[in-house]
Amino acid sequence: MTRDCVRILVPSGMLGSGFPPEIIDRGLELGADVIALDGGSTDSGPYYLGTGTAKTTAAAVARDLRLLLRAAAKARIPLIVGSCGTSGTDSGVDWVAGIARGILAEEGLGLRVATIYSEQRAADLKDHLDKGRIHPLPPAGDLDPATLDSCQHIVAMMGHEPIAEALAGGADVVLAGRATDTALAAAFPLMAGMPAGPTWHAAKIVECGAQCTTNPRSSGVFATIDATGFTIEPLDPAVACTPTSVAAHMLYETADPFSMREPAGTLMVADATYRALDERRVRVEGSRFEPAPYTNKLEGARITGYETMSFTAIRDPHILGQITTWAQLLRRVTADRVAQTLGLGTDDYAFDIRLYGYDAVLEAKDPDTRTPREVGVMLLVNAADQQTATAVAKIANPLMLHLPTPDMDYLPSLAFPYSPAETERGAAYEFVLNHVVDVDSPTSLFRIHLPEDSDVR
Repeated sequence: MTRDCVRILVPSGMLGSGFPPEIIDRGLELGADVIALDGGSTDSGPYYLGTGTAKTTAAAVARDLRLLLRAAAKARIPLIVGSCGTSGTDSGVDWVAGIARGILAEEGLGLRVATIYSEQRAADLKDHLDKGRIHPLPPAGDLDPATLDSCQHIVAMMGHEPIAEALAGGADVVLAGRATDTALAAAFPLMAGMPAGPTWHAAKIVECGAQCTTNPRSSGVFATIDATGFTIEPLDPAVACTPTSVAAHMLYETADPFSMREPAGTLMVADATYRALDERRVRVEGSRFEPAPYTNKLEGARITGYETMSFTAIRDPHILGQITTWAQLLRRVTADRVAQTLGLGTDDYAFDIRLYGYDAVLEAKDPDTRTPREVGVMLLVNAADQQTATAVAKIANPLMLHLPTPDMDYLPSLAFPYSPAETERGAAYEFVLNHVVDVDSPTSLFRIHLPEDSDVR
């Protein structure tokens, strides 16, 4: 399958985020060899991994998939989607695969679908742990086997190899579980003999679609990888790639802007050059890839308790003039009343008070200490069960409505935006794994379901 170059069409940063149909037509006109895009990530927090559900709606995913499947069939090129269903759980892969197969049947498209599953069993991982094959990534410490048992879902993050195996097995469409964002765009070029340095660098730059352009709100980029580097351009004719916009994307979600770890090794771009070919296209050369012992990263989420939220708003200038004092008083009086009424100590529940419009985002690091015009006060309670969390929030209810500052001789009336004031958020989740596994094979942790020769689903 060796070629002089490989052309990658990336329509957007995530399946379901939407893109104009004309950018797909533009990518096909430019001679795309493969369509690749991400289906999710951990950006939106642990809930989606913990529950095995997607943050995107089925309608949005179906809309994007219909356009992409039509394009793949028309151009006879593969379509690759990774981290299906946001977090890449088995249920996420099956969810996207079900939508895809429904569209294929409706459209009469004879595309063969392969699925790759990345969920891990705690028992299997404990065996790896016993053999000393699981290692922490900073700042995580050594892994306790009980942590594995506590996870609702655990996924391993695949590199490009399982995807390449599915393509080699005859798949026209590959729907993968959790994968590195870059693996999706790198798989086909690496199969075609493109050099690892330019391939991984190009895959990093295109991972978020138009974010590497002068207008991140637009959609779609197109990368051409060859023996000495790659060229990148936006698919929207009104948008440009510049050396700065392309180089800047190495700052995105990387601890080091000059290197990035993949399962198979490390991309090194310190010597890369970025040169404008014209007003819209950028040429990149000088990237290299340093192989390393193969590892797959683990991600896991577990339940931390159950949450109830309450929210009130303050417009009273007297209270706002001493908002920190008021918030400290709310914390203290709430804790005292919970102890008196429910008999609960600080080990039985936790609560947080966040002052939106004052310091909820940066807290003590916020350099602006001016008196705000209005503040939204969010109370977030976490307890071992929903009933306890709601009971604590209900005790705080009259305080969030009428609590005065210590120097006030009257009860203020604050503003709840809805009734009832308490909103039960259900189970809360946290990420608990930041570890890698030494593996014998790049595909050993993954289950690849290849289409049969006669399988048109």
